[in-house]
Amino acid sequence: MSSLLRFKMVDAAINHTAVEVKVPEGRPSDYFGKKVFGRAAMRKYLDKRTYAALLDTMEKRTPLTREVADSIAAGMRQWALEHGADHYTHWFQPLTGGTAEKHDAFAEPDGQGGVLEEFSGKLLVQQEPDASSFPNGGIRNTFEARGYSAWDPTSPAFIVDTTLCIPTVFIAYTGEALDYKVPLLRSLTAIDKAATEVCRYFDKNVEKVFSYLGWEQEYFLVDESLWAVRPDLMLTGRTLMGHESAKNQQLEDHYFGAIPTRVMAFMKDLEYECLKLGIPVKTRHNEVAPSQFELAPVYEEANLANDHNQLLMTIMDKIARRHQFRVLLHEKPFKGINGSGKHNNWSLGTDTGVNLLGPGKTASENLQFITFLVNAISAVYKHNGLLKASIMSATNAHRLGANEAPPAVISIFLGDELTAVLDAIETDSAYVGAEKKKMKLGVDVLPRFIRDTTDRNRTSPFAFTGNKFEFRMLGSSNSIACANIMLNAAVAQSLKLYADELEQAEDFNAALHELIKRTIKAHKRIIFNGNGYDDTWIQEATEKRGLLNLRTTPDAIPEILKPKNIEMLTTQRVYTEAELRSRYEIMLENYCKTVCIEAQTMSDMARKQILPAVAHYAADVARDAAGKQALDPDIRCGYEAKLVKKLTAVAESIDTRVDVLDGAIARFKTLSDVTEGANFIRDEMLSRMTELRVAADEAETLTAESAWPFPTYGDLLFSVK
Repeated sequence: MSSLLRFKMVDAAINHTAVEVKVPEGRPSDYFGKKVFGRAAMRKYLDKRTYAALLDTMEKRTPLTREVADSIAAGMRQWALEHGADHYTHWFQPLTGGTAEKHDAFAEPDGQGGVLEEFSGKLLVQQEPDASSFPNGGIRNTFEARGYSAWDPTSPAFIVDTTLCIPTVFIAYTGEALDYKVPLLRSLTAIDKAATEVCRYFDKNVEKVFSYLGWEQEYFLVDESLWAVRPDLMLTGRTLMGHESAKNQQLEDHYFGAIPTRVMAFMKDLEYECLKLGIPVKTRHNEVAPSQFELAPVYEEANLANDHNQLLMTIMDKIARRHQFRVLLHEKPFKGINGSGKHNNWSLGTDTGVNLLGPGKTASENLQFITFLVNAISAVYKHNGLLKASIMSATNAHRLGANEAPPAVISIFLGDELTAVLDAIETDSAYVGAEKKKMKLGVDVLPRFIRDTTDRNRTSPFAFTGNKFEFRMLGSSNSIACANIMLNAAVAQSLKLYADELEQAEDFNAALHELIKRTIKAHKRIIFNGNGYDDTWIQEATEKRGLLNLRTTPDAIPEILKPKNIEMLTTQRVYTEAELRSRYEIMLENYCKTVCIEAQTMSDMARKQILPAVAHYAADVARDAAGKQALDPDIRCGYEAKLVKKLTAVAESIDTRVDVLDGAIARFKTLSDVTEGANFIRDEMLSRMTELRVAADEAETLTAESAWPFPTYGDLLFSVK
């Protein structure tokens, strides 16, 4: 029965056609931000005094009065109603990695049998969603339900379907952050304060420094019909079992290839919606693996970029269903082909328009550039374990460390040009580059140098790419907030140390020169421009350079609680120690829960679908052989006998390995300590899952296609046209 359903679904997938997409009227510039209560809408729907007060709050964090809040709410309500909204919600980012929302109607009874559209400043600024069902890592008791969501005015409200979504922070009754947005905003404050202080040694006009992000979202698309008959895809987002297709990405014919017709319709639909929501999508293309694609926007301020990525992951799923697809954001949904990441392009810029990570045209500009460059290097060196922890998860662990993604060891790629510049600075020697001149950091003698022209190094986890750093270890399903929280905080600490020392200096140029030399000498071990996949590099990195090689999630997560990381994050006021300990608990709990769901799904698929399919097929083959010999005893049935023996043996192997896996699941449930549980999964359960997969995949190679219960890799990867 299941095999018949499989063929029915494969046939449906092949025959699906592109959905007609309605093109918005006008040019993209005409409908960009149409569903966003941005500055244009604010000017139209708010009076001048209210608009000025809101801008002051957005830019300077000036508290809003109740009167102003009421005026903003009235204008926002009017705008929302005119754009088809009938509900509103506080849209927040709990520690699930996704988003959360509770919708309330604008309509309120007027006491006379009718309704009025009500929305006050109180409802805009703060609500009290139930916090008891969200991850908290022991911050609160289970009987304490109250939590607060509070409006973040720096991120504009927007409309999804018919609901006004108000970006908010989410905190516990006792004040601790229960989300990603609060620490992200704190980290942005920390980097702004520290970087501005350093910038003012070069330009007194600098009042603010912004953290900018450009993310690259990779994803797979599979036909919804095929997804529906794969329990592993439905429940875990990846194929827990499945023999590799004869053809996958060997021919290297998918990357940047022609976009399939159905996929193009989906991409257009998605992009139109993104533009209306103010997400400045820029790039779309086929990725390396079959049925894998990428979308990327232009750079934005980090808080807004984070909100936009979270919003994108939500609307991608909605629009994919409209096109009879399912989006797979899992980092490794298919064995044997490239997984999906989310490159994080990070930079700093001033309110005067200067990119602090871009080489300049003058000696002073280059001195400033070198200052910020070495501070980023210092931060990554000191806190590379914390950065690794920020991107580790049960899902991303499948991708990292393979020869398709950044290796487990974090290093920094600078390229030959910049490496030579830093070497020259450290040794006060001649820099042979764009200009052959001694590299001594007096402002008036620092030579001009060009941007690095070295070929891009795709194996580097943290690469300088001309005017930014590209942190490549983030997984496709990751919230980008966590990695950027840690990066901003670490760089802020480094810059603060610079500012404190320079404040005491009698000779600025001499003090800065020595500071930079000292920083290079102490932290250059993290710079590596070679092949990150080379085993000799891993050996050199760990044995000679002392860099961390945190291969698994339970290895990486404890870095959060290392004293130096706690000290850095609490000093920068990004996290309290209690919040950090809660994150440790939550991240390990998520790891354990994710793997346990996968293990149970594997067990169910093996017992309920694979074993019956193999047994029935073996019985069919045996009956065919018996029928032949009944017709003529001289007919040899060597093939059938051999096949039945193989099928019986592999079925016995699957059965045994399911029993072992079930035993591991049962033992895990007896463990009460989350650290012990995570280590048990790493050391025991994952290997049991691997053993079961090997046997199940062997069974697939022996079983007739007509008898196999699931869509194969070939079905899943090549049915999208």
